[in-house]
Amino acid sequence: MKKAVVIYQSKTGITKKFAEAIGAYAAEKGIDVQTLSIAEYTSGIAEKADYVFLGCWTSGFLLFFLQHPDGPWKQFAAGLPALSGKVALFTTYKVATGSMFNSMRKHLRMDASKPVVELRSRNGSISEEHKVALDAFLK
Repeated sequence: MKKAVVIYQSKTGITKKFAEAIGAYAAEKGIDVQTLSIAEYTSGIAEKADYVFLGCWTSGFLLFFLQHPDGPWKQFAAGLPALSGKVALFTTYKVATGSMFNSMRKHLRMDASKPVVELRSRNGSISEEHKVALDAFLK
């Protein structure tokens, strides 16, 4: 059985809701899923997973300029090994995500030229568009 880990940093609970929805959808597809916050994460979990979902809420100047992950997520990302090829990124936002995914990639030391699944939600709900992207990713 394939394994997935959904790791998130949430401020108000919306990102946690989105992480849980992503995990529930992957579980419906027959994937063994573990969903946890960055505070619950222990070293080695991501390396053992077939699929890694990394998410946080969008922080930035006036909510739509210079978007970036918060400090705890940046520290968490710095401690992860390279996970290219099996990573999907997700974020929640109030106004727009802008440069958020580029910033996340930078902190994860990911090659910006390689495609990666990017999921965004304003309210933490999973949409039909998300499901299509997840179906393609979870093959």
